[in-house]
Amino acid sequence: MDERSLREFAEVLRGRRTINVFLQTPVPEKLIREAIEVATWAPNHHVTEPWRFYLLGDESKERCLDLCREIVLQKKGPQAADFKRRNWSEKPGWLVVTCQRSDDELLQRENYAACSAAIQTMMLYLWKADVGSKWSSGDITKDSRFLDIVGIDPTQAFVVGLIWYGYPKITPAQSRKELEDVLANLP
Repeated sequence: MDERSLREFAEVLRGRRTINVFLQTPVPEKLIREAIEVATWAPNHHVTEPWRFYLLGDESKERCLDLCREIVLQKKGPQAADFKRRNWSEKPGWLVVTCQRSDDELLQRENYAACSAAIQTMMLYLWKADVGSKWSSGDITKDSRFLDIVGIDPTQAFVVGLIWYGYPKITPAQSRKELEDVLANLP
């Protein structure tokens, strides 16, 4: 690979941001399906392919919005609940990623890591196509009512992330620590 290609690839990796505010332009489902297919090539120990992807349609999104409001209402009251529901309703695309459960603790950790790698791979693919995303693992993803909405059997799988996606309206700036702050050279 030539140096220019590597620099361009590095720009994609460094440029990806968590997007909180999206345009209301729909993302073609074909692109999302391509991103998911690419995600399935993420490394996974023993080729377990522990991930499952769930694209949420309008009915499922509405049920999730109602549940989100209910969860926030109980914790923070009606004003915060209405704000959160309104904010979430502006997320154009919804995707849930789960990981298959395992009784083997080591395999469970490896599978979770594989699912995380798959999500990152998918998000980078989308970013290269000018589609932003946000990976959420908040309260709703652990709620049994959410699992019911998505059709997840909690004895078989758990949610790794609720991924919102769409074309960014605002792309935030960001920085990282210097390499010297995160790299140790050992003898």
